Amino acid sequence: MPAWIMERRRLLPTGHGRLTLADRLRSALEDGGRRAPELLARDTVRTLPPGERLHAAAVLVAVTDRPEPGVLLTRRSEAMRRHAGQVAFPGGRVDPEDRDVIAAALREAWEEIGLPSDRAEIVGTADLYETVTGFEITPVLAVIPPDLPLVPHDAEVAALFEVPLAHLLDPTNHVERTMDWQGAERTFYEIPWDGERIWGATAAMIVNLGRRLEWSA
Repeated sequence: MPAWIMERRRLLPTGHGRLTLADRLRSALEDGGRRAPELLARDTVRTLPPGERLHAAAVLVAVTDRPEPGVLLTRRSEAMRRHAGQVAFPGGRVDPEDRDVIAAALREAWEEIGLPSDRAEIVGTADLYETVTGFEITPVLAVIPPDLPLVPHDAEVAALFEVPLAHLLDPTNHVERTMDWQGAERTFYEIPWDGERIWGATAAMIVNLGRRLEWSA
């Protein structure tokens, strides 16, 4: 039996066979909230001028309700002004009309990939992450039915794909890298998957989620 399956079973409450995937994730997230894992709070390089406030943003970590759950990710269009061609969760800035970060994440998921908000069962919010570009992102964890007929927005999304949750949260897949960025050394994580490069803020939020859930091999 793969080690990650054994670890997942260890983390689930007794009698978890009667629980839904959302229940199991919610329980693990709540248990994680009582621990103090070492988390990645922000990018190692900051470009925000002193005194300037961070902008609130939210992303949807949409987990598909399969026997082996997956997570939806997008590859941004090359035409995007920021982070063109990068892999990301559906999400974006919190707008004034959004009730809260959950509403913002659901709205962005509808706009980017056509995910109806009523198909997402909210599990909870994960740890904030500050980006190099001045955003404070709240990951919103949710469970969705598998194989929904989603239609990505062509102007924003070049590709929509699903990565096994076990692969994303397995720390052996979290590769630490360094690069020279605007004259400073930047340290970041990268998670390879099927030719896609998951890195930067998206990878950092995945690393944090794995540490919070203690989903290790």
